[in-house]
Amino acid sequence: MVLKKMILFFMIILPVQLSAQLNTGTNSPSAKPTLLADSIGVPDEFVYALDHMLSNWLLTTIKKTDCDTTLEVPVVSDSIIHLRLRRMPCVMEMPFNAYVRSFIDLYTVRRRSQLSYLLGLGDYYFKIFEHALEKARLPLELKYLPVIESALRPTAYSRAGAAGLWQFMVGTGKIYGLEINSLVDERMDPYKSTHAAVQYLKDMFAIYEDWHLVIAAYNCGPGNVNKAIRRAGGKRDYWSIYPFLPAETRGYVPIFIAANYSMHYAQAHNVCKTSIEFPKVADTIVVRQRMHLEQIASVLELPIEQLRVMNPQYRRDIVPGDVRPYAVTVPMNMTGKFIDKFDEIVSFKADSLINNRRTDVAIKQAPAASSNIIYHKVKSGQTLGGIAARYGVSVAKIRQWNGIKGSMIKPGQRLKIYK
Repeated sequence: MVLKKMILFFMIILPVQLSAQLNTGTNSPSAKPTLLADSIGVPDEFVYALDHMLSNWLLTTIKKTDCDTTLEVPVVSDSIIHLRLRRMPCVMEMPFNAYVRSFIDLYTVRRRSQLSYLLGLGDYYFKIFEHALEKARLPLELKYLPVIESALRPTAYSRAGAAGLWQFMVGTGKIYGLEINSLVDERMDPYKSTHAAVQYLKDMFAIYEDWHLVIAAYNCGPGNVNKAIRRAGGKRDYWSIYPFLPAETRGYVPIFIAANYSMHYAQAHNVCKTSIEFPKVADTIVVRQRMHLEQIASVLELPIEQLRVMNPQYRRDIVPGDVRPYAVTVPMNMTGKFIDKFDEIVSFKADSLINNRRTDVAIKQAPAASSNIIYHKVKSGQTLGGIAARYGVSVAKIRQWNGIKGSMIKPGQRLKIYK
């Protein structure tokens, strides 16, 4: 499987000005963050993704608060970060090195406004991830994989064709039971794609029995990880096979560790959570009729963008409930209204939104134009075969047009020829 090779998908916000203000355990004011992250190969996907990161409609619902992430940027020492990593309540190893530190600085210093947005988006998505991970008894820190894969944008697409929060390719998504067609793409369904990703991670751990290798395989595919293991003399440790991995995957585990640290210790770096006005509680309703999200939005008086965020799997806003039962997600406080007004929903602009496809088309024969009829007067010695050859038609057609059963014609007879 080759999932999208994107490790820095979400890092585009105007750089903030560094402050020399210190907090407990920080370096001197002259200290500057390391820039090793710039020296690690960044995938081409990163450049493509930059322009799309902030198109998430949820970010348009930001509510102003007294918290200002840009006011004070502490410069924290390596020893403090090292200690904090050790104290994180994780099953997975969170080691410290120069690359990890560099990516932590990228989150907490150079792109701290972006980190603030991700913290806000996490209020909606992390509970979905945690529920699936806990059910499978996998480490909860894996919930931060979509942070670096898609920046928590369920409709994220890569140029390679990966899609959704977990960036599944089409083939891999279908292997793990996701429906993908012109109307429905369950790679973008937050719930179903999460369960598929959890199963994939579980399968990979059964192979490698090392979470760092699993994360590397998630990025570049198990084939590349197996090659790196062979080139490293059979060593099954991420840091031992590090030099033999594809360039973009070498930074993937460090950025994963940095994402875990940065999301966990954001407050210690004076990064506050963006407050996003969005219903934190949702409900799903199974429908068995074809409907359009615009019908639901109009009758329930909801922004259609909100419904699209809650139902990103419906690629063209059409819920094909007439094919099989499908679930529609709405804010919890709209469940009763949806049920009460169901008939009104399915009839609203039905002809233009859902009944606009022809199911039967009659095939009509084009009538012969009168100007295309030629009248031929039979001369002595002429035969049907000769006349047919002259006009480039068949004998059978001449018989049909003139009601002739045999092959007998007589001089002076007028024959209709259609051209």
